[in-house]
Amino acid sequence: MKLSVVIPARDEEGCIAGTVTALADTLSRNSISHEIIVVDDGSRDGTAEAVLALGLPTVAVERLRVNRGKSGALRAGLAIAKGDVIVLMDADGQDDPAELPRLLAALDGGLDGSDGLDGSDGLDGSHGLDLVTGRRAHRNDRAAKRLPSRLYNWTTARVTGVPGRDFNSGFKAMRRDVARDLDLYGELHRYIPVLAHWAGYRTGEVDVTHHPRVEGRSKFGAERFWRGMLDLVTVKFLTTYTGRPFHLFGGIAALCGLAGTALLTWMLALRISGEAVGSRPALSAGVLLVVVAVQLGSLGLIAELLVHLRRARPPDERDR
Repeated sequence: MKLSVVIPARDEEGCIAGTVTALADTLSRNSISHEIIVVDDGSRDGTAEAVLALGLPTVAVERLRVNRGKSGALRAGLAIAKGDVIVLMDADGQDDPAELPRLLAALDGGLDGSDGLDGSDGLDGSHGLDLVTGRRAHRNDRAAKRLPSRLYNWTTARVTGVPGRDFNSGFKAMRRDVARDLDLYGELHRYIPVLAHWAGYRTGEVDVTHHPRVEGRSKFGAERFWRGMLDLVTVKFLTTYTGRPFHLFGGIAALCGLAGTALLTWMLALRISGEAVGSRPALSAGVLLVVVAVQLGSLGLIAELLVHLRRARPPDERDR
């Protein structure tokens, strides 16, 4: 098995058959040995039945009894995928299967900058990537989705330091090692390129065609923007401070401690000069900041102790 395609789907009865058929035709036409795994993410319609009715021998359906979200569906699909290369696609038909050979070429090192390839490590296509994202150069979605997405992508690139203009594109290809090291939960599927880059893999983007949705409706509303921003804080913490949590908690504690000490020193000077300070808000603020600084510092030290103890355990026991 060379290639596994994982397609998370929820209530996509009207789109999924066309998506899977077009994908299977493209892979067969390019003589690519493959399997297609459709993860039915707790659908209430006939999504799974529509796939099974195709009768394609290379297509399998993994049914989830309840809706686990896109990250949960991808996690379930990646767990059973057998390919050396794993492709992620959306079920709505907006990703063009004809672009798949270009993504695979970027993994193999067959593209350079003239082909619309951007590598996160300053590499051209001759080196090959470990994960490539299909960047929707001309996105066929409503402005209400495009504009927040641009802000989200810009913010993600600035906060994480990972170059990219379409982190949330569902069209991705990666080597098996990348998929093995991904730990997807919550809604971290938006940050797969960031997580892969943090793990030391070479990531990049390739311009691909993006079609308008012809049937069904999007499963994501305006709330996805705010959830994405909250998840960005989680990803920043995971990718920057997992191995040194005291740098985060200790830094914040130092700032709070300095501010509190300054306020209390001011109050002390006023009290020595004969002024009453017992009712001043600055006194309460100073005491509160010092207490918070002590608590954050203690939390940081406890977190460092947990990291140390986990690393002291044998590698095969760390996830038990």
